Amino acid sequence: MDKTVPKPAAMLLDFIGSKEAPKGYDTVYANRMDRMPKPLTSMTMKEILDQGKWRTKTFGSSACGRYQFMDATLRDLAEELDLKAEDKFTSDYQDRLGLYLLRRRGYDRWIKGTLSDAEFMLNLAKEWASFPVPFTVKGGSRRVNRGQSFYAGDGLNKALVSAEDVEKTLVMARAQQDIEPAPVAEAPILPPPDIEPTPAPAPQPASSGGFFYAALKSVLEALFGRKA
Repeated sequence: MDKTVPKPAAMLLDFIGSKEAPKGYDTVYANRMDRMPKPLTSMTMKEILDQGKWRTKTFGSSACGRYQFMDATLRDLAEELDLKAEDKFTSDYQDRLGLYLLRRRGYDRWIKGTLSDAEFMLNLAKEWASFPVPFTVKGGSRRVNRGQSFYAGDGLNKALVSAEDVEKTLVMARAQQDIEPAPVAEAPILPPPDIEPTPAPAPQPASSGGFFYAALKSVLEALFGRKA
């Protein structure tokens, strides 16, 4: 997957590619790659477009690449994006074109939450015939019910995935958004540790002066018959 494709879109494109072209970026309609003169990924945009009518005649559809680009779709993209004739139809190139198709179908509004899953799912079904509609709706050629291809009834297309699987994938893809890391909580300010009271100084022994004073006091009391 091209590294410039956002994570949610990359997940959706992987899912779409797994249904539209499980054999990869060189896939042509009906998986008849053996009839191709050379792999799609080695061809230029000019070669791809020049070959569109031939693919339709040979395979029954001009759809090509991992996202099964129709010839008319590629011509629209070439004009809208000013694609160059010499551009190589590489895997990364196809991924970028696939992302553009997602955006044309409302990806940016969907990822921001201003387009509902059901509306976006319907838009995907209009772009990729193997995807189902989310509810009963007027399709490309008749009224179609939930789970059917938007183009059911044309004798060519049918849904290859259930509506429930698409809905689950949309939920998972949205969860792939880059989420700002949660701010690191500041460490709580802890109370200072209990401080042991400073022990009282040990009693000091009486000085020698105190001893002589006591002896003198006893002598005076003996001589004069009274207390000093």
